[in-house]
This record gives sequence, C-alpha cells and structure tokens, in this order.
Amino acid sequence: MDILHAVRKHVVAMIVVFVAVFAAVCAYTVLTPPKYTSTAQAFATYRSDSANSQDNFNSINSAGTYISNQIKSYPTLATTESVLQPVIDDLGLSMTVDQLAAELSVTNPTDTAFVNVSATDGDARQSAAIANAVADSLKTVVEESIYSSDQKSPVMLTVVQQAQEPTSPSSPNVKMNLALGIAVGLVLGVIVALLRDLLSTRVQDIRDLQEVIDAPIMGRIPDDENLKKAVPVIVSSPSSAIAEEYRRIRTNLSFTQAVEGTKSRLIVISSVGPNEGKTTTSVNIAATLAENGASVLLIDADLRHPLVANKLSLEGNAGLTHVLSGQATVKDVVQRYWRPNLHIMPAGPKPPNASALLNSQTMKELIKQALTQYDYVLVDTSPMIVANDATVFASMGNGMVLVSGRDVTDKRELRDIAAQLDNLGVSVTGFVFNFAKENKKSGYSHSNYYYDDDDESSRRKKSRTRKKSTARRAAR
Repeated sequence: MDILHAVRKHVVAMIVVFVAVFAAVCAYTVLTPPKYTSTAQAFATYRSDSANSQDNFNSINSAGTYISNQIKSYPTLATTESVLQPVIDDLGLSMTVDQLAAELSVTNPTDTAFVNVSATDGDARQSAAIANAVADSLKTVVEESIYSSDQKSPVMLTVVQQAQEPTSPSSPNVKMNLALGIAVGLVLGVIVALLRDLLSTRVQDIRDLQEVIDAPIMGRIPDDENLKKAVPVIVSSPSSAIAEEYRRIRTNLSFTQAVEGTKSRLIVISSVGPNEGKTTTSVNIAATLAENGASVLLIDADLRHPLVANKLSLEGNAGLTHVLSGQATVKDVVQRYWRPNLHIMPAGPKPPNASALLNSQTMKELIKQALTQYDYVLVDTSPMIVANDATVFASMGNGMVLVSGRDVTDKRELRDIAAQLDNLGVSVTGFVFNFAKENKKSGYSHSNYYYDDDDESSRRKKSRTRKKSTARRAAR
C-alpha cells in the first residue's frame, strides 16, 4: 500500500519516465538496421576405416568419447583464420577474419555431436551463403588439415542441414523490444516515484500530514486566482466550488467544542511556516461563519507580519498592538466588514516586543471578553516556526487549526512542530490543506455545476425576454 501511495503521489513522474523509456526503445527498434540469421548444421561421426582405428580405439564407446572431446573445440576452431580466410576468398567478402568472426555464432549443443553454424548479416542471402561456406570450410579443416598428410582424420563432419535464406529479420525483435520497453519503463517509473517520495522534503498530500499528526482534514482548497483578490471568495464568488469548500470547513468547525464556561468557540489558525495560505484561510473562514448568521470576530494576532487588513482592504494603522499597549480600546480598533455580524481587529503597527504583548494578561482578558460577545473568535497567529504564539491561544481553547500548503510545508519542520505540540499538550483540531490538486471526482472539476449569481440572473432575463417576444408574435 505504501508503494501504491508513493506511485499515486508521483504518477506524473512515473508516466514521464515510462514514456521516455518506451519512446527510446521504439526509436531504437525503428532506427536499428535489420539483421538476418541463417544456420547450417553439421554432424560429427567416427571414421571407421582410419589407419589408426585398430591401434587407438578398441570399441565404439571409446570412439564416441574421442568425438565428444574433439567436438567441444570446433566452435572455437570455426572462428580461426584457417576456416574463415577461405570463406572470405571464395565469397569475395570485403571484411577481415575478425569482422567475419563477429557475424558468426558456432555452438555444440550439450551431449550431442552436432555443430550449428549461424551467420548474422544485413543481407538475408549473404547470411545463408556465409553459414554454408563456414560449415564447408570447417568440414575441410577438420577432415584434411589438422592431421598429418599420411593420416586421415578419425572424425568426419557431414553437413546435414544447409542454411536457407531467411524470410524475416532476426533483429530487431519488435515484439520482444516493445514488451521489454513496457516492462523496463514501468519498473524504472516505479523506482523513480519511490525515490522522489523518499527524497521529498515537502508535504505532497494529506497522508503526509496525517502520518505525523493524527488529525482530520477539514477542507482541501485548490490554488485559484480568486483567492488572491482583496476580498474573500464567499463575498466575490459565493456560488463557486471553493466557496463551497470553505462552507465545508465551517460545518466541520461547528462540531468543535465550545470553550469551557461559554457557548462560543475559539478558532486558532496557524501554519508550520510562512506562505501556506494561513491568512487567506482565516478571512475566508470568518466570512463563511458570518454568512451563516453567527457573530464573528477575526483578530490579526500575527504582529510580526500582519496581513489581514491588507487582505480585506481595511485601514490597518490602528489595531491589536494599540489595545495591548493601552493606547486604545477594543471599540476604537474593531471594524465591521461586509456584514454587521463580522468584525475585524487588525494587528496595527509592528511592535518590538510582540511575544510579550501576546502573552500578556491583557491579551488573555481580551480573548475572554470576546468569547462572551461573539459566537466565534478567530485568531490568525504567526507561523509555528517563527513563534509559538499559537500554542498560547490554543491552550485557552480546544486546540488549533493547522493550515498546510502542498509543496510548501517542510516535513522535517512539521515533525518538529508536532513534537513541540505534544510536549505542550496542545492538540490540532484539524488541517486545512491548501494548494491541493484538483480532483476530477470533486466539485472543482464540475465547473458547469457552479455558476455566478449574475450569470444565472442574466439567463433568467434572457428567458423572460424570449417568452415575451414569442407572446407578442402570437398576438399579432
């Protein structure tokens, strides 16, 4: 299952490797010149009338032993100059002995007296001619040349099968090459996928998160241009697929426990590192909760790098910093946004002592007071690798929501944060997985199912216009 998971995560890389390997094999198969192989077969027998037969052999068994010992050397003998040079001369070949030997494959099948001479050449007719000529030349050398002139060879070679002109090339083997290309491509593709998964330092999918922290996935948000606008998608595109996904997160958050002693919920939102979409998630969740009628306060507690005011195009010069330093009251800095029940508290100017202010008693009292006035209090905090402010707020409630970005969250940093949270006894309520790949089975791909209200209104107007026109024509 782990292998299948790794392959699924890196299926694109696997497909690329497979296609590259298979294409290379196909190119090799197409570009390789065809070769033809033809085989002549000779059979070795004992010469019974040889001059020394009565002196050296006393039985047929001993003759058979002699032949079997001798024939083992014939494959090597067939590639020597004594055998091949006459073939070159007779056929008029423009090649050396070594070049001709490279075209030959001479074998002696185990426990047989056969000698198979195979020649491979780019010309089908020439391959057969070479195989026959080498078999004849080997026969001549064995019977006439390797013994003294006054002694006949005790071994006779008889060409029992002449080489025939092949009708199809022996190489390249198209079927075998394609099968090999498929097999090698799949194996290498899987290996590359496993290596990429093993060497990957970034979170690729939700399983990477849940292997480190056992928490549910509250929502999967794809990368979309609407999220880069200075207005939540709930406001700009309320009927979009992404808006529906934020509503899914809202539903999941509604099942979280209220802060003890109140009916309100404290939603602390953080991330492992920067650039994971933490603030975008905060403002969209806040808008989604307000859309459902709940009273919501969104506090920008990321005093080191505040973004909520910019994200909503609000005035951000006055905010939480002034409240915590005693320069302003909550009423002075809270701003209404979009709906009367959605309130925003910007961060204000960056203070030199952010950690001290956020850990102060004033901050704790502010949260407690807010929980008595709002159904939901959302706190957008600094990334965990920057500061552990989120743990301070999470300890006041029932945990935190961790925003993670695909290809952004570092696995090692995630493990370090998980260890810190475990030591502090702080739980993760759930994950919001940003920059998720669009799933064809999800609503993201069914763009026709979702539509803008303006488009629907326009369609209705056109429909009414067509009906009126039809009625006028009928009246005439």
